[in-house]
Amino acid sequence: MKILLVYPENPETFWDFRYALKFVSRKASSPPLGLLTVSSILPENWEKKLCDMTVSKLTDKDIAWADFVFISAMSVQSESAKEVIARCKSLGVKTVAGGPLFTSTHEEYDEVDHLVLGEAEITLPLFIKDIENGCPKKIYLSDEKADLSTTPVPSWNLIKRKSKYNSMAIQYTRGCPFNCEFCDVTKLFGHKLRSKTAGQVVRELESIYASGWRGGVFFVDDNFIGNKKVLKNKILPAITQWMIKRKHPFEFNTQASIDLADDEELIRMMVTAGFNTVFVGIETPDENCLTECGKFQNNNRDLLACVKKIQSLGIQVQGGFILGFDSDPPNIFERMSEFIQSSGIVTAMVGLLKAPKGTELHKRLEKENRLLQNWSGNNTDTAMDFVPKMDSDELLNGYNNVIKSLYTPKNFYARVKNLLRNYNPPKNKHFKIKFREMKALVKSVWLIGVVGKGRTHYWRLLLWSMLRCPRSLPIAVTLAIYGFHFRKVYGI
Repeated sequence: MKILLVYPENPETFWDFRYALKFVSRKASSPPLGLLTVSSILPENWEKKLCDMTVSKLTDKDIAWADFVFISAMSVQSESAKEVIARCKSLGVKTVAGGPLFTSTHEEYDEVDHLVLGEAEITLPLFIKDIENGCPKKIYLSDEKADLSTTPVPSWNLIKRKSKYNSMAIQYTRGCPFNCEFCDVTKLFGHKLRSKTAGQVVRELESIYASGWRGGVFFVDDNFIGNKKVLKNKILPAITQWMIKRKHPFEFNTQASIDLADDEELIRMMVTAGFNTVFVGIETPDENCLTECGKFQNNNRDLLACVKKIQSLGIQVQGGFILGFDSDPPNIFERMSEFIQSSGIVTAMVGLLKAPKGTELHKRLEKENRLLQNWSGNNTDTAMDFVPKMDSDELLNGYNNVIKSLYTPKNFYARVKNLLRNYNPPKNKHFKIKFREMKALVKSVWLIGVVGKGRTHYWRLLLWSMLRCPRSLPIAVTLAIYGFHFRKVYGI
């Protein structure tokens, strides 16, 4: 059996970092971890090839080679996924689809031959059995959640051009104990947090290492700190020991809830293990909006102080923010801009509220007859998928003003300085400047420092960094490159 695993192309978004990746000659942030895991679940005697369309072109020859084309995608990749499905159909090759996009909206993909939905560890073996017996069904769907201790190590050997990626990826947990109204994580993975063992995590790190990779590794967990006890007693000590053994080949980043700030010991352990960046869903500085969307873990706390604490202990905070809540007050735009600027959150993804299918928000808005269209999957587009309580023009104008305020060179570079004043990165004895980093610096000098907008702010930042916090100079250059990307995405 010949299987072609296809990951559709990502459109230009806040998170694709395409303009930043050009500075280091990379094409994608990270590889399709889901498909690599699916490959390991498939029978060993089946032939498998991977095509990540962000990295390489999908040819008709690739499709014609396969008995089945397996497609996995997120909502933001829906247009590309539809094109892949149509191409396969025209070439007479059967398709098998799964992953978040198809699990959430499978009724929209009748042209797919086989929909293997939910968690692959549960439904994919059923499909394999039926294929081998010559009686595959149209849909495989189960509410059962996988025991992650049975999840195999991803097939890293399928990636032939690792140099096209900026980071590798690993998943330690699935599920989230929280119940934010706008989030579809619990619909996909449930409330109960399930995790791999320390031994599995180490084996996966070793597999990535053995593949030749040295650099960033993204823990893709929706909330890495969901089980702090296990994390502190087993997982982080195991990662730390492995990192020491292998002489610190990786740098880690992940996602976590704001209550990370409540546990100084945990933050220090993460830093020791090699974590330097965490994305936090802050959403809004308004308490009423937090209550409205069920983000109770963010309520009754000084969010600004929490961010500052995490940064001061050595982890850079990236943040997610939302405008468009029913409870948004008239001054929310000014408050949002002021909070982000004061926090030193340089990578601040501000989006309009969206209502993905299956979320509590989608259900509520459907009852209120306020839904307009399906969500595109892009958190930072300006297309509303529901009727907001605030006047639409006022909301869109306010949103655009926030974006312009945050990403104009003057405010952006001021925010970088704000971060670096408070940020206390660990002294990294193992740090070595790589060729690609030097290449990025040279490119940034020309594209940002000579011909780019805000070049005066760029040089001031570099000079300020060299004089005030020279250890943070590589971070300053990296963030300046991020700013270049954001200005391109937003057209600023």
